Amino acid sequence: MDMYTTGDRLEVIDEEDTETEQEPEPADEKNDGECGTAGRYGMWDKAGIDVELPTNEPYVLVAEKNGGPRGSCGEMVMMGLPDKKDTSPPVSTFQRLSVETNESLRFEPFVASDEEEPVQRTQQSGKTAYNDEVFETEPGPGGPGEGDTGDPAGGGPAEGDQRVADIYCTECMTSIQRPFGPHKNHRVVQIPKDSMEVKNDLCAKMRKLEEQIGQMENFAGHLEEIFITVEENFGRQEQNLEQHYNDVIQTLTQRYDERASGLENEKKVKLETLYSQLVDCGKTLDVSKELIEAAQEVYRNEDKLAFLQAVMPTIDRIEDFTKEDVELTLAANMEFGNSAVDLSDVKQMMESINIVPAPSAPVINPQVPNSAGSTSVRVCWSLFSDDTVEYYQLHYKPVLEDTTAEEPPPEESEVKVKETYRTVTDLLPNAQYEFWVTATNTTGISPPSEKAVYMTVPSPPVIKPRECASCPSAALIRWESGNTNPVDSYTVELSEAGEETSDAVTATEAIVAVPTCECLVQLQPGRQYCISVRAVNIGGPSERSQPVTVHTTGTYFHLLEDTAHPCLSISEDGFTMFYGDDDIALSDMIFTDNTFAQCVAVLGELIPVRGTHYWEVEVEDCTEFRIGVAYQDTQRNGYLGGNNTSWCMRHVVTPSRHKFEFLHNGWSPDIRITINPRRIGVRLDYDTGKLSFFNAALSQHLYTFDCHFLHYVHPCFALDHPGALTVHNGIEPPGCVRYA
Repeated sequence: MDMYTTGDRLEVIDEEDTETEQEPEPADEKNDGECGTAGRYGMWDKAGIDVELPTNEPYVLVAEKNGGPRGSCGEMVMMGLPDKKDTSPPVSTFQRLSVETNESLRFEPFVASDEEEPVQRTQQSGKTAYNDEVFETEPGPGGPGEGDTGDPAGGGPAEGDQRVADIYCTECMTSIQRPFGPHKNHRVVQIPKDSMEVKNDLCAKMRKLEEQIGQMENFAGHLEEIFITVEENFGRQEQNLEQHYNDVIQTLTQRYDERASGLENEKKVKLETLYSQLVDCGKTLDVSKELIEAAQEVYRNEDKLAFLQAVMPTIDRIEDFTKEDVELTLAANMEFGNSAVDLSDVKQMMESINIVPAPSAPVINPQVPNSAGSTSVRVCWSLFSDDTVEYYQLHYKPVLEDTTAEEPPPEESEVKVKETYRTVTDLLPNAQYEFWVTATNTTGISPPSEKAVYMTVPSPPVIKPRECASCPSAALIRWESGNTNPVDSYTVELSEAGEETSDAVTATEAIVAVPTCECLVQLQPGRQYCISVRAVNIGGPSERSQPVTVHTTGTYFHLLEDTAHPCLSISEDGFTMFYGDDDIALSDMIFTDNTFAQCVAVLGELIPVRGTHYWEVEVEDCTEFRIGVAYQDTQRNGYLGGNNTSWCMRHVVTPSRHKFEFLHNGWSPDIRITINPRRIGVRLDYDTGKLSFFNAALSQHLYTFDCHFLHYVHPCFALDHPGALTVHNGIEPPGCVRYA
């Protein structure tokens, strides 16, 4: 909020109005010759005045356009902080309370209108003073008249300006200029000062009324709760009555009808009494809200005269209303009396009837997280009432999905329990079970509770080492769920090898809430890690899976057998590929959308980690091969290097020489290699977009592609004629590769 000074008063405007420059107002017709200029801003320092600001927000002072201190030619003078010579800014009139709704009140600064009457002020010690007496002025520090100069820059009234502030006669309820004539013996007050006092008094009464409204609203809510409780207690009493006399219904029909009718009448009387009290409370609330709305309307009246004329009747109405005592006690008891029934003629029959009612149905609680084991769950329940219970019977059975009508229903089990909880054991891992419970006493058995589904924790996942890959900075771990029912998530735990001595040791790091059966784990290079996985559902986490050891000395991957051409065989360890001499009929070959059909090739696992990667391939002199990398969607019915999704080094044996090509999109530079490499090193650098080939035995660089990869790539291998290739990965690159 921002605050402006306008002559003898302060105005408060919204903060957003100060974001744009205020338009200058036209000069007053009485101030002929004065230049109408826009006010200038200065910061309000409340330490320099005796004014309590309504909020802690910053304010801005602006000199009035039509009056107040001016410079030459009527120019507005910047009002800064008060000093010893200057007068401090005049006291402002604020709206202390604004009621915007019927339910909440909040303070807001008051926005004064231009029609407000100026407040009389006097100068004393450089500060504005307000007198209790309307027609007396306070002398300045130098005696009477000192400080009442006509200098506009000093802020005092001009010479000859002896205007008296408007005053108000409280008996005639009208404004007057001088307290003489018919108002001589009346009580007169200053309009601004008295209006502020009356407003404060009105605010206090409104706050009191608001507290009373809050009490009545709370009581009305309590009445509604009691209303419902009476209904529930009536139903309960009626059920007990039916249970007590069910066995002797023929003999007690007449007495039962009389008793039931009495309960009905008692219920009717109670409900009617409570309803009448609730209606009266609602009427009182309506009247209270009408009064507070009327008070708000009067309070928002910016015309002080009209405000004072209308405020007293409103205050009187509020006082009269608040003097009335509000009934906040219940007019009816929510309990039903057990009136005696003459059963002497059937005493023997009644002695066989147990007066203890059968329990009501228990309430089974939903499963609490981490409350289960792999073969056990902890089930809890409760009672809404104080029933007498000797024991509970807990029933449960497994929840089977995709069952047919011919299959027998699952076997139901039950256990007798004294407490309201039980840990049920001998269950299946990651299985759903339905639980429900009944309560039993000497009278009978309660209705069964609602059924609740509980789950045991999952079985440990099974890590697939052949599908795991690693590099110097990360590892890609894949696993199988090992559970029939789906799990919520997985947790991957890892620790450096040598840090833990058994599976029970807590892992040094964990990755939680993994949604799928694979996870890319960021690691430190040159380390050895032990990684395990847990499956998690609402019951809690499973046991750890069998760990897998990961080395980050180099890039480690396996060959993807599902991409291999039917003529290509993969060794058991997954690192050697064979292209045999035996011819296989085309009709015996099985192709899928993912297998290579034209080129006898296979892909390695995806390398989804940026950085530098290195592996080596062992070859024979007479083996014709293709070695490189390819995108996952590279064409399966084409040759590696013959398209724009693969880059490879090709070796072709001709009658005259060994020919080496470095193919991409079917094009190769003319490269001559004099010594056939027996061990080819492949260096993949995602960051620089380079794919390099080396003669690893001689530490010789052969060729480098500038690739600028758009996606992650797979290592790729192919044999153009029968032969074999062996992949060596998980090794550190030699020096010639690291510094190439």
